[in-house]
Amino acid sequence: MEKHLALPYEGGLIDENLPAGILHSYEKIWTNVFQESRVASYRIADIIIDSINAHTDGLFRLGLTTGATPTSLYNELARRYEKGLVSFKNVEIVSIDEYYPSSKDELQSRNHRLHDALLDRVDILKENIHIPDGTVPEDKLSEYCQNFDTHARGLDLLVIGVGEQGQVGFNEAGSNEMTRTRAVRLSYASRKRQSSNFGHDISKTPDKAITMGISTMLSAKRIILMAWGESKAAAVKAIAEGKVDSAWPASFLQHHGRISFYVDDAAASLLTRIEAPWLVGPCDWTPKFIRKAVVWLCQRVGKPILKLTEKDYLDNNLDGLLEKVGTFNKINIDVFNDLQHTISGWPGGKPNSDDSTRPVSALPYPKTVLIFSPHPDDDVISMGGTFIRLVSQGHNVHVAYETSGNVAVHDDVVLQHIDAAAQLGYGDRFAEVKKIIDSKVPGEPEPRALLEIKGAIRRSEARGAVRSFGLDDNKNVHFLNLPFYESGGIKKMPRTQADVDIIKNLVSELKPHMIFMAGDLADPHGTHRVCTEAALEALRQLREDDGCKWLEETHVWLYRGAWMEWELGRVDMAVPLSPDEVIKKRHAIFRHLSQKDIVPFPGEDPREFWQRAEDRTSNTARLYDQLGMAEYQAIEVFLKLY
Repeated sequence: MEKHLALPYEGGLIDENLPAGILHSYEKIWTNVFQESRVASYRIADIIIDSINAHTDGLFRLGLTTGATPTSLYNELARRYEKGLVSFKNVEIVSIDEYYPSSKDELQSRNHRLHDALLDRVDILKENIHIPDGTVPEDKLSEYCQNFDTHARGLDLLVIGVGEQGQVGFNEAGSNEMTRTRAVRLSYASRKRQSSNFGHDISKTPDKAITMGISTMLSAKRIILMAWGESKAAAVKAIAEGKVDSAWPASFLQHHGRISFYVDDAAASLLTRIEAPWLVGPCDWTPKFIRKAVVWLCQRVGKPILKLTEKDYLDNNLDGLLEKVGTFNKINIDVFNDLQHTISGWPGGKPNSDDSTRPVSALPYPKTVLIFSPHPDDDVISMGGTFIRLVSQGHNVHVAYETSGNVAVHDDVVLQHIDAAAQLGYGDRFAEVKKIIDSKVPGEPEPRALLEIKGAIRRSEARGAVRSFGLDDNKNVHFLNLPFYESGGIKKMPRTQADVDIIKNLVSELKPHMIFMAGDLADPHGTHRVCTEAALEALRQLREDDGCKWLEETHVWLYRGAWMEWELGRVDMAVPLSPDEVIKKRHAIFRHLSQKDIVPFPGEDPREFWQRAEDRTSNTARLYDQLGMAEYQAIEVFLKLY
């Protein structure tokens, strides 16, 4: 069985035999939490198929969404259809939105994507498919939307994904409960998000859309909401636990009498029963979980660990912890020492020292260290200071760039490099490359010749970055170019054994004592997560080989990306950085010039990658300081997977 990224169990709510009313006591929409999105999708598929098969009165009317969220669900529905477990001949599909203007033949259209993901893979009748028509003349659009809305009301089941800002369909912030199917103008922020479907060119991204309204959605007999990944956590909390608020449009669905929310662990991370389960019911008080609770309490009352009082614990529902441990003083001292012992300036282990309370053993020294970097800059962005420290402390450090990162290079950067080569007399191919760029079709894969140039640019930047702090950029740098990534577009190909074998070969060759991987949980289909799961699968397969006993002494450490950080309750190692090391890390990030200033898809955050990285690590140092630890310029933190 393939290994999927799942964090170690660290304690939590004891929900076995816990009454549902207590388990969901903070939730206005009862939420079903699964370890990963695939498992949740299987359960939703069960509900859809059971509902279809049980329906005997005419067509079963099913409302569906598009986008990345339902990908695994649609794959599962198609698989079960192929096995003869369900037929869609008596099913009517109503899709919730479409770009305007947009032809059904355009690759970016919701119509095309829904057909590609599901409809063309099952036996649904063409006349039973209803997707908003993005070609309706503008002067007839209002009448068309009114007619579509009349037909869309009263669906038997509506299955929809939730966006990061709590939007459903194109009902963005500010939408109200009375809205029906209508044309909407997309805000700049919305178009920027949607531009990922149009080659990240906002000028080619439609500024309008047709969307089913909140009122229309509420008319469905049953609603299922879906959200996967850490990037959806704030929206899940607001929708499931918060008040009805137009800032989170899906929160209006709290008014539905038969609605449920399906989320994975990452998307559920801010729910009260996950974030502060002692407020809900009895807990399994493991050492890490005790630390989580104490850190939460410190932040809630604004005190460092050693100043917490018994009253602080009792006033904040932590009486169960006192009953478990005994006294608040013992808890304070134990957690203070535990957290302090995570701090180490020797991420590869300190030679000739007592390592009984250090996160990494002293021996062997030096260690062989392998850093997996999903893109050619994640290594220095996410753990650049620790990387620099490992090299300077004499360890045999290798970095493996798992993907080429080629699609993340702007066309203007390519032309600038080609022009520089021409100016230096290495051959003038500017017009040739410009012609290739001009031939690009939005939504279709980029030309391979262009991707090769972009990949070369990113490789040269990665070499320059690690060379800046003394790593041998020939012997110790590995470009894996995993095949799953090389689709030429944002949507990647499925991971296969070919990806795993490339990683297995490198690990077998190096036999590392320490392996660092990306621990990002934001997107279950995202590059970071796919890369890490491929690496974990490679290690799993190697462990089954009798010739790989050396892997028993290999430990895997997880770092985070530029946006998120591990919560302190989970941290196993915290590496403090000096002001000079922060600057060295910054300069290494600067070597990735194609990602500076005009990176094609930086997300909603306007900060550059180096700014995000520095803000993240300085904030972590500040949190340690507020808890009573020493004050540092910055801290990079890691979780030990095993």
